[in-house]
Amino acid sequence: MATTKNNNQIKDINYYKKKFWKIFFYSLGGLFLFFILASWGLFGSMPSFEDLENPDSNLATEVISTDGVTIGKFYNENRTQIKYNDLPKHLVDALVSTEDERFYEHSGIDGRRTLGAALRLGTNGGASTLTQQLAKLLFHGEGSRFLPLRMIQKAKEWIIAIKLERQYTKNEIIAMYLNKADFVNTAVGIRSAAKVYFGKEPRNLSIEEGAMLIGMLTNPSLFNPVRRPERVQKRRNIVLGQMVRNGFLEESDKLALEKKPIVLHFHPESHIDGIGTYFREYLRDFMKNWVKENKKSDGSDYDIYRDGLKIHTTIDSRMQLYAEEAVTDHLKNLQIELDNQHKNSKNAPFVNISEAETKKLLLKAMKSSERWRVLKTKDLSDEEIIKSFDVKTKMTVFTWKGERDTIMTPTDSIRYYKGFLQSGVMAMEPQTGHVKAWVGGINYKYFQYDHVGQGARQVGSTFKPFVYATAIEQLNMSPCDSIIDSPFMIHKGRHHVTEDWEPKNSDNKYRGMVTLKKALANSINTVSAKLIDKVGPEAVVELTQKLGVNSEIPVQPSIALGAVEITVQDMVAAYSTFANEGVYIKPQFITKIEDKNGVVIYEPIPESHDVLNKDIAFAVIKLLEGVTEGGSGSRLRTEGGGAGDNRWTGYPYSFTNAIAGKTGTTQNQSDGWFMGMVPNLVTGVWVGCEDRSARFKTITYGQGATAALPIWGIFMKKCYADSSLNVSKSDFERPANLSIKVDCWAPVKDTTDFEQNTDEFEL
Repeated sequence: MATTKNNNQIKDINYYKKKFWKIFFYSLGGLFLFFILASWGLFGSMPSFEDLENPDSNLATEVISTDGVTIGKFYNENRTQIKYNDLPKHLVDALVSTEDERFYEHSGIDGRRTLGAALRLGTNGGASTLTQQLAKLLFHGEGSRFLPLRMIQKAKEWIIAIKLERQYTKNEIIAMYLNKADFVNTAVGIRSAAKVYFGKEPRNLSIEEGAMLIGMLTNPSLFNPVRRPERVQKRRNIVLGQMVRNGFLEESDKLALEKKPIVLHFHPESHIDGIGTYFREYLRDFMKNWVKENKKSDGSDYDIYRDGLKIHTTIDSRMQLYAEEAVTDHLKNLQIELDNQHKNSKNAPFVNISEAETKKLLLKAMKSSERWRVLKTKDLSDEEIIKSFDVKTKMTVFTWKGERDTIMTPTDSIRYYKGFLQSGVMAMEPQTGHVKAWVGGINYKYFQYDHVGQGARQVGSTFKPFVYATAIEQLNMSPCDSIIDSPFMIHKGRHHVTEDWEPKNSDNKYRGMVTLKKALANSINTVSAKLIDKVGPEAVVELTQKLGVNSEIPVQPSIALGAVEITVQDMVAAYSTFANEGVYIKPQFITKIEDKNGVVIYEPIPESHDVLNKDIAFAVIKLLEGVTEGGSGSRLRTEGGGAGDNRWTGYPYSFTNAIAGKTGTTQNQSDGWFMGMVPNLVTGVWVGCEDRSARFKTITYGQGATAALPIWGIFMKKCYADSSLNVSKSDFERPANLSIKVDCWAPVKDTTDFEQNTDEFEL
């Protein structure tokens, strides 16, 4: 009986053994078949060999200054590749210690961690290796909570991880992972994260900074240092502890580092922040056309938001910063004067326009606003939309002291913004055409109209040198030749004038015989009118166009006084021709474009042509030197020249080097200009409000010598203080065997108050 029972037990044991092994092998075979089918793509596509070689990287295009600084990016995902050799060792140590201690021992899947996670049913965290995490980032994103689907995704993750380990070295996998990781706040990839949070390149990160960034990887939103600094500090210290555990950091060093607070230099990289915002937008428009004309080798289009191009520009990040600072330093003070003049005006900031004209101007602004566009899509009538502009609403507005939350009607906000002084500044190297600085306005977030390349404004007396240059060329005149300053009239019919034209000097005074140098220095209107009468407006227009001015210029004598609308960009290029010995060079803002692999795919060819011979160009330079020696630009030689707090603040210029320049002020002081040149840098400055009817009531602060010249002075002071820029203080090069008399020993300064009045013209 006992023997029969034992035999039955043995049979049962053998039965269950066979069943166990059958289930085991079937399960193993099923698992093997599952992985085979997954690798074949039965459960969804898998990356091919080519995909692994070229994963979808979605790289940002970098805008790089001539001094090697990334001043901006174009991106859908703010990520810039970095090589393993550019990563500091402590950052790699922190990553391996925290995310995958056995990284250098496994081949994509850590069997020990996987088995442990399975036995714990995942209650103590997952077992994903760095390679698996990279596979997830590259090819299938976030996991599903639905168990069968999650199993399929996990299988894919393992397969891809094994393929990645076969395809890449461990160092390459680390670099790829850190390049792909999302650190929130527009920072994707370790290079962007280092820039956004600390303003550094990764190689310059300290140990505690690197540990903070690695600590974020577990859950970037949860460990966001901007919102949760205390939680991030605790997480950073855990990372430091892991580095000690793995032998990468001494305990004593950890104790010292974990006491340090989180110190951020937070600068999110967006399209509206940073330096050169207006220039970057101008460049973006250029690139939109460039990609249409320049194709990849396979015939497909470049994508500036995904292809990781490197656009090397001529902009110098230091000069760009100095130009932006100069605009801010001067205009935030000058704005006080403008606001004071409009303090008790019911129609502020507009001057001398009727109520009907004001309504028309405001309506035009409404119709060009984003608010109007959105409401139009909702099929609202014009009347309903206009009515909505008079409903008070919460908004954040720009002020020179920072953004301010307020409540006002959209109509009032339009008035508010139209009262701000704007500026356009461009600096260019005349010998190369390289644009060094480009400031299109005071704040790109709130004012997106570019006053350098987009907005043409009346140039006032800064146009007069083109008239003088024409006269020197065609009449063989010199700066030392004399002409009489007296009442003058061009009669109807001459030069196609429809009515008698008799220009007046703004002070209604006449000086008798004056040299051309003195006449330009004091911006005498009658002399400019006489010169254009002698050479004809056609000749002046022709020369101006050769100088690179693209605006349509009316062929009439009044252009001699500046009744012409020209962009800052064209004015700088035209004046640069004088500094470049009569050779025009088209402004250039790109030196080369590289693809993501560093291959040069574009190098522009400079465009240039001869306009004037060297002698004439130098003669014009000497004329313009007279403006700063004893004319409306002479305050550059002295202390004083800025407006603020209802008084002169006294900018200490005191320049002693050679400066050629010209101020300009249009009628009713709506536009203030200053064009300033030294041998290797030409800078144009315009100041005014968005609308010509918004302006100063008097010429004291509205003239170019007060509104625009100080920006040039501040900018140049900053440039000269930075010796690395090598901005010239030398004399302009004198042509050999100069045939034109330019040394006029008589003083050019007049006894009249030229700084207050001479630039205003009358038509």
